[in-house]
Amino acid sequence: MFVASLVGVFRFKDLPEKYGPFVQHKALLEKKTIDDEDQIAIVNIAGTESNHVLFLDSYKDVNEIVEELKLVDAELNYNSKKILEGHL
Repeated sequence: MFVASLVGVFRFKDLPEKYGPFVQHKALLEKKTIDDEDQIAIVNIAGTESNHVLFLDSYKDVNEIVEELKLVDAELNYNSKKILEGHL
């Protein structure tokens, strides 16, 4: 299992450009329209070149995020989990 670490939580309009393709891909998969003020968390999967996108308004609690990351064989580290809990 890989370790997932929070890179940051951004409003879409403030999202660093390098994460744009990841966000657009996830939005396409979820058929989601992104607004400038949407809160988006970017999680890096250690040992890979992958970033996982989390549209924070899609989750009720951090356990839903934990379950989603299990699907990509990743486990959220403790500090990232605590930070995300504060944003949900």
